[in-house]
Amino acid sequence: MKMLLHPLLTTMIRGPAKTMRILQINSTKNFGGGERHFVDICSALKERGYEVFAVIHPESVWRERLSFLGKNVFSVSVRNSIDIFSALKIARICKEQKIEIVHAHSAKDYFPVSLACRIAGISKFFITRHVLFPMSRLQRTALKNVRKAIAVSESVREILKETFPDEKINVIPNGIHIENWATSDNPDIRKEFFSFHKIPQNAKIIATLGELKELKGQQEFILAAKTLAQEFPEAFFVIVGRDNSLSQGFRKKLKRLVKVLGLENRFLFLDWVENTADFFQVVDIFVSPSRMESFGLAILEAMASGKAIVATKTKGALELLQDNSSAKLVPVESPFELAQAIKFFLLDEKAQKDFGEMARKTAAEKFHIEQMIDRIEEVYNG
Repeated sequence: MKMLLHPLLTTMIRGPAKTMRILQINSTKNFGGGERHFVDICSALKERGYEVFAVIHPESVWRERLSFLGKNVFSVSVRNSIDIFSALKIARICKEQKIEIVHAHSAKDYFPVSLACRIAGISKFFITRHVLFPMSRLQRTALKNVRKAIAVSESVREILKETFPDEKINVIPNGIHIENWATSDNPDIRKEFFSFHKIPQNAKIIATLGELKELKGQQEFILAAKTLAQEFPEAFFVIVGRDNSLSQGFRKKLKRLVKVLGLENRFLFLDWVENTADFFQVVDIFVSPSRMESFGLAILEAMASGKAIVATKTKGALELLQDNSSAKLVPVESPFELAQAIKFFLLDEKAQKDFGEMARKTAAEKFHIEQMIDRIEEVYNG
């Protein structure tokens, strides 16, 4: 008589399925939203049983964040988008480690990785596009061997249509471990932060987080603060982010603006916060003043933290927040409108709570990391 076995028991008898060997590549030196996304993908895929490898820049400031991969982290210095020597190095890694899937995350890496896959005979080559800028002519020519291009938002998909047929593009929004972001503030973390930075204990923290550059809109944030400062003496403004330029010119420009406006005792500049989940516990209102945003990982983290959010109507923010039920949305490059939206929350603590709860609910329903990894697995296996 034929005996029927439960699928799990069958797997146990035959042994585990072959472990897929996946190489993730990102040669950027600095750490931002795209790099955090990269680390999260590596970690989540490893947790699901895949053999994960990573190629990063030898001078990467975020190498330690991949320590969970052990010896599976390799260094390649991709100097530019036509670096053939880097392509040869990556191809050698692929052959030596018997890589089956290659996934590139940075535009500079696309051509060298594409060439490496051709040399190593790897057909499963994927890219993720995080930005709204069009592909270069070289990239459009070189990426004909891409199996699928992943866009982090619908707006990025529209840009990718200039390079790939629609059937080659998949939209997979970034996801995070929602449960790692607490919705109730830890008084000890808040007290320690206020004490360390000499901020009055009754202050309301209004913060923005992102690389210091024109497109992130920190100038508008400062101008909005000037509008609010006199009416709300308890308001304290925090700008988190690095100026990654050699001259640090934009950071200096922002600090000069704060000084000219007489707001030096109302502003705190932080290059970086190691743990954004802890940082959001001291924030009362989060502001995204960007002029352009393809997705907005900082917005998603604020949503997961249940914070009141004010955001400009960038394409990325609109996809995340969708309507005015989970955030106050204002026009791009409008400091006055930005100030009025912040004022709305400063005057109404219940609105802060209600909007924060709705934002948290949206994040949990649509942007959990497990949903993101499910969809990436589908793309890899397609």
